[in-house]
Amino acid sequence: MKLYLIRHAIALEAAPGQTDDERPLSEEGIQKFTEVVRGLKRLGVRLDRLYHSPKLRAVQTAELLVPLLEGQTEVTPYLAAEPSMALLETLQGSSVALVGHEPWIGELCAWLVTGRQEGRAFPFKKGGVALLEGLPQPGQMWLRGFWAPRLWRRLGA
Repeated sequence: MKLYLIRHAIALEAAPGQTDDERPLSEEGIQKFTEVVRGLKRLGVRLDRLYHSPKLRAVQTAELLVPLLEGQTEVTPYLAAEPSMALLETLQGSSVALVGHEPWIGELCAWLVTGRQEGRAFPFKKGGVALLEGLPQPGQMWLRGFWAPRLWRRLGA
């Protein structure tokens, strides 16, 4: 399996009376992540499945990834929480993207590569992407790439 781990794009700060779950992407976040998607597309990235957190900023980031998608999107609360076997058991497809949040997406990346959960994480920038390959089980995946969004934006220009 090719597994793309993606941190949501840049979001607005919570407005008065707004919950963290309701924070939308900023205009800058939408524009910059659209360029990330163009870069991914230019390199031929295609997705069978796209899973994302139910938080609005992840939903909106996932919507921007739809041009790369040949299959379905699915919201999962497992991407709005620390990494779990329950998340891994839901994954289907040969080229899959997960859109989530820090610190959990970074912890998930480390867990899948090293097999350890405690105290290890890859620091994802907003809109950052990692590519892992292998069996989606702790310690069974290889890190093939870990990119800041700036690289993808340059490829998409």
